[in-house]
Amino acid sequence: MKAQNKIMESTIMEMLLERGASKSICPSEVVRRLYPENWREKMDEVRSVAKELVEKKLIEVTQKGKAVQADARGPIRLRLREF
Repeated sequence: MKAQNKIMESTIMEMLLERGASKSICPSEVVRRLYPENWREKMDEVRSVAKELVEKKLIEVTQKGKAVQADARGPIRLRLREF
C-alpha cells in the first residue's frame, strides 16, 4: 500500500473514531483535511481506500443511512462497522 493510502486510511479511521459510533463522515471531509488545495483530485483515491477498509470489515459505506456496496455510485458516507 502506498504511503499516501496509509495516511488516508489512518485519517478515515481517526475521523470516524472522533465522530463516534453510528455517526458517519463524507469521504470529501477526509481529503479536505489532508489536501485542502486539491481535494477534488483525491476523491477517487479516498473511495478506493474506503473500499479496502470495507474489505477488511472495519467500515461500511452508506447511502441514505443504509449500508451499500463499497463501489456504490453517487454520494456516499462512511461509518464504523457495527459488531
